[in-house]
Amino acid sequence: MRRHRKARPTTVAVVLCGLLAAIASAAGAGLAQSAGPPAESPAAESIRETERTKLRALVDADVAVLERIYADDFQLIPPLGFALSKEDFLGAVAAGAVDFLSYDVISPIQVRLYGQAAAIRFQARADVVAAGLGHFIHDAWHTLLYEKRNGHWQAVWEQTTGIGGFPPPS
Repeated sequence: MRRHRKARPTTVAVVLCGLLAAIASAAGAGLAQSAGPPAESPAAESIRETERTKLRALVDADVAVLERIYADDFQLIPPLGFALSKEDFLGAVAAGAVDFLSYDVISPIQVRLYGQAAAIRFQARADVVAAGLGHFIHDAWHTLLYEKRNGHWQAVWEQTTGIGGFPPPS
């Protein structure tokens, strides 16, 4: 009768495990580098232009343009910290309850691409009148998540953080 020895990995199994580990490592490296095309890519520039168009449309209260840029499930968290849906925000802009007198980008618009999604971050200076709150001129950080839907970049989430606190309404 033949005795069975404890199974030892064969050379093929060792090579296969090494190959799988190398593939997993390469995949992990790919995830770590998932920022996609460089900041100077056409996709990144398209997102920057969409954001600049959005800011101009806010000043012009051009709701038709904003309807295309904001996704239906868009949500804004303004500096005061509450959540606004696309419908609520655009309704306030259309009604003049939020009136952007100017909205200027004051830093580079940084773009990080992730396939069909992109995160952007920049500083802007807004001159805005908000019904019931007053007139504010303030600098803020803006962080947005864009997704490419039906061939167009649309804003899905936006968070705005005031820089240095807000001055009292004038």
